[in-house]
Amino acid sequence: MGDDGSTRWVGSMPEVYARCLVPAVFRPFARELARRAAQLAPTRVLELAAGTGVVTAELVAACPDADVTATDLNEAMVRLAEPRVPGATWRVADAAAPPFPPGSFDLVVCGFGVMFLPDRPAAYAQVGRVLVPHGRFLFSTWGTLADHGFERDLVRALERLFPGEAPTFLQRVPHGYADTARVADDLRAGGFDVVAIDTVTLEGHADGPEQIAVGYATGSPVRAELTRHGDLDTTVARLTAALTEIVGPGPLTVPMTAHVVEARRPA
Repeated sequence: MGDDGSTRWVGSMPEVYARCLVPAVFRPFARELARRAAQLAPTRVLELAAGTGVVTAELVAACPDADVTATDLNEAMVRLAEPRVPGATWRVADAAAPPFPPGSFDLVVCGFGVMFLPDRPAAYAQVGRVLVPHGRFLFSTWGTLADHGFERDLVRALERLFPGEAPTFLQRVPHGYADTARVADDLRAGGFDVVAIDTVTLEGHADGPEQIAVGYATGSPVRAELTRHGDLDTTVARLTAALTEIVGPGPLTVPMTAHVVEARRPA
């Protein structure tokens, strides 16, 4: 996979990501992916870019008769996730080049990882290689920044703090693959038939603005860009204050929109 900050998960970053961002941002869509996976009744599942295991845990629960193999490029993520989700087999592996023989799986799942792939058609072809004929590929990719309540408001706060110099990671990467026509074209170029691309809006819940500010500023690739602006602890405090001015204090409930994609490998 490409390094747009995505592989620089060091120190406490995986733990902060799991504590602050997983429950607020990623778990609602992890449950949606697992629900859809269960409807396909898979027996051998490969998860790509599994991170700290939020989708993995839901897959293991929703597909109890399936063998689930979870992979992530970052060893720190895998070390954190493996004891948390022991029902899966864990491996360090690149989503762009899964190290498995042809036809090893009947379902491949990826929760918000395809945006990091530097050559998506080539990576999708590799997904097709490890799938059986007619195997399915199920993944999610974020919609536009404007349709993600947490990240839209966080970017507004960052732009207030650093006018003209605010981090752009969220716009460039998580929300840089929101065009469903492009997604479909990439899948077809990678050898897949597109079964469905559903735009889904779910609610995210956070205890307050601090959870979101801390999560993104110290537990995501946004951190790499923020370190250029001086002491990170000071920046986090300022970001929390700016975000609180925008959204108010106390618990937050916001809409988040993503595309949930199902594709099929031809015979």
